[in-house]
Formats: sequence, C-alpha cells, structure tokens
Amino acid sequence: MRRRVFMTSKSANHKMRGGKGISLVEIIVALAVGLVLLASLYSLFAMQGRSLKIQEQVAELHQNTRAGIDMMAREIRMAGYNPSGSGSKGMITVGSGGITFSYYDDDGLKTVTYDHALSLGKPSLRRKVNAGTPQPVVENIESLLLDYDAGSGVVTITLTGRTERPDPNYTHPVHGDGYRRYTLKTTVVCRNLKP
Repeated sequence: MRRRVFMTSKSANHKMRGGKGISLVEIIVALAVGLVLLASLYSLFAMQGRSLKIQEQVAELHQNTRAGIDMMAREIRMAGYNPSGSGSKGMITVGSGGITFSYYDDDGLKTVTYDHALSLGKPSLRRKVNAGTPQPVVENIESLLLDYDAGSGVVTITLTGRTERPDPNYTHPVHGDGYRRYTLKTTVVCRNLKP
C-alpha cells in the first residue's frame, strides 16, 4: 500500500525557494539605500547646474570686457586720421566720464564719445557718434578709467566688468558683494596725433 503525503502550501513554497526569502526589513533597507543614492545623485546634478551657470557668467564677463576694450582701442587708434591732410588733425579729450575724439572716414568728420553710465538700470559702456544719442555697446561694465599723454599720443584704457548676477556663494574680497569682476588694461598709440 502506498502512503500519500500531503504538503501544505506553506511548506511547498518554502521548499521551492530553497528556504530563503526576502523579509520586509530587507525591502525597507534596500529602499532606504536606493533613496540615499538617488538624493546624492540629485544633489550632484544640482551642484553641477549651479557651477555651469557661474562658469557661463564668468565667460560672458570676460567676453564682454574684451569686446569693449578691443572696440575702444581700435577706434581710438583712428583718432586724428585725416587722409586729405587738410584741416585739423582731429582732437582727443579725456574727461572724468569718458573720452571724445574725432577722425575722418568715408562719410567725413566723425566725432566719437565713449563713456560709462547706467543704461536700462545696468552699468554700461556707451558710444555716441557725432550728435547722436549714446548707445550701450557693452553691459555690466563697472568702471572705465582713461589716461591720455598728449606728448606721446598714448591713451591708457582700464575697463572693469562684472557678472550680471551676484553669486550667493562668493564674496568679493574688496567690494564685499557676490559679483565676480574682471579688469583689462591696454595702451593705445594714436599715431595720427603724434606731434
């Protein structure tokens, strides 16, 4: 006679899995570890995003400051240019707020003024031609310093730019604010104004 053995479902499941299983505590621990990893990845992503924004602002600061000083130097170098040789050699005036100079081009005498002033609430380098209205050419320029030596015809330009927005994690050592600054200085020989 054969004996029949009946297994309960609990013991059958136990034998099928080899006696091992995942408990509720193990699931909770795995979820907690996963959440910690996810939170750290999110924190790293957010930090990289902030760093990218700062780097973009600094790159824009350098680009704007260089563009402003290059534009000024190129045009100041033309001061006094008069291809006909008749009439005045032009003039150059350096004041506390900017520089004014003149030269001749295809359209005749051109008088150009560069100054530093607020434009739409932002400190800007502005350019005015003849009797026109000053137009901003570079924004976020904090200061413009000029020096002109009439004896040698040399103009020294110092231009300081700043980032558009302050960085809350940075304090400028001199100004005590969160703006990053960049200063460029160049000298321009006005060959057409030399004595």
